[in-house]
Amino acid sequence: MGTRIGQSLLPQDCLLCQAASGAELLCAACARELPTTASACPRCAAAGTSNAECGACLADPPHYDASRAAYVYAHPVDALIQALKYGGQLALAGLFAQALWQRIGRADGVDLILPLPLHPARLAERGFNQSAEIAKALSRLCGIAMDARLARRVRNTAPQTALPWRERASNMRRAFACDADLAGLRVAVVDDVMTTGATLDEFARTLKERNAARVENWVVARTPRGV
Repeated sequence: MGTRIGQSLLPQDCLLCQAASGAELLCAACARELPTTASACPRCAAAGTSNAECGACLADPPHYDASRAAYVYAHPVDALIQALKYGGQLALAGLFAQALWQRIGRADGVDLILPLPLHPARLAERGFNQSAEIAKALSRLCGIAMDARLARRVRNTAPQTALPWRERASNMRRAFACDADLAGLRVAVVDDVMTTGATLDEFARTLKERNAARVENWVVARTPRGV
């Protein structure tokens, strides 16, 4: 899967089925098969039977105001995200940004894009922040400024995937800091995967403390509840 990614100007094979895909990373057939959600909660992007706010968000509203996801976190989207995140296949950031932009459609209500920060130790280990790579590509597509320096991760927390769902919120407490005054700004936070939403909720709380008027999440994939 690795060596051909990024050769976007040369004929190549689809990353998923190896059929000819021209200059694209995926052939048209595989791109159409990537799992999407027909309806979802507008607050947390959890799949549902309608586009109304879900019971969980009504009972315990998160600090963020809205969420949009391009895909459901299921095969083969999970493999593509892992190829970016752990395999360093950075060309996939552009593919994900394009999918997100198609899902969002327009961004008149957003003033600033912020990628979810990585802790410096994790950034040094990985060499890049996958959310920042996606955010940069999205910024170019929609013409909205992106700044990865305004917020930072100050606690190197245990990986959320290693914890039970009920422990994830406490694991993220006070994990972020922001020194900028975001007064009146409507912020879109970009991340690769949203599972319980605990990380994005804590980041939104941090941004609201710095006077952000609105925070919404733009995520590549949303994990179905209970998975």
